[in-house]
Amino acid sequence: MGTVVLYSSVSVDGFVADGNDQPGPLFDWLTSGDVPLDDSGALKVSQTSYDYIRPYWDRIAVTVVGRHVFDLTDGWDGTPPSGIDHVVVVTHRPAPEGWDAEAPFHFVEGVEAAVAKAQELAGDRVVEVAAGDVGGQVLAAGLVDEVRMDVVPVVFGSGKRYFGSVDAQHLLEDPDVVLQGDRVLHLRYRVRHGVRAAGDRSG
Repeated sequence: MGTVVLYSSVSVDGFVADGNDQPGPLFDWLTSGDVPLDDSGALKVSQTSYDYIRPYWDRIAVTVVGRHVFDLTDGWDGTPPSGIDHVVVVTHRPAPEGWDAEAPFHFVEGVEAAVAKAQELAGDRVVEVAAGDVGGQVLAAGLVDEVRMDVVPVVFGSGKRYFGSVDAQHLLEDPDVVLQGDRVLHLRYRVRHGVRAAGDRSG
């Protein structure tokens, strides 16, 4: 099975969007450099960010998102973002009326079933889980292997939390990647499985 990675750009105080679902400056680092990140010409980053992000993006086969993100993006018009092969949508509702059944999107109820479907589709490549409520549920279910954060120097004060509504402690390893890009700090943590945080008596 491939690695399951929880990932997003995030504010210093832990938000992936403001209260209106707007990212503000969280993605400015993706357009402020001089090294093209893909063939679109729209994304340009520093060389440091490119050397870290591009190999990671190339390993992603499937992205897991919630129905809220799917609806916000209008399902990316049926084409998975950033060259990803498949999108698994965690939802209690069916696909939208008129949705192209041939599009590589899979509507699955519950995070455990969604991750299992994503791993089946991904093989030994990466399953990326979008941070937020669904990402927090996947972490709480013990299904996340890595937490990746692109920390942007902004304080939101309130908004959509990186880990959603997670209310229990989860221990991470020391970061094995700490890279400073242009207006972004790239961090990567492995998740400690089977180790309960001090003071956590849940479960």
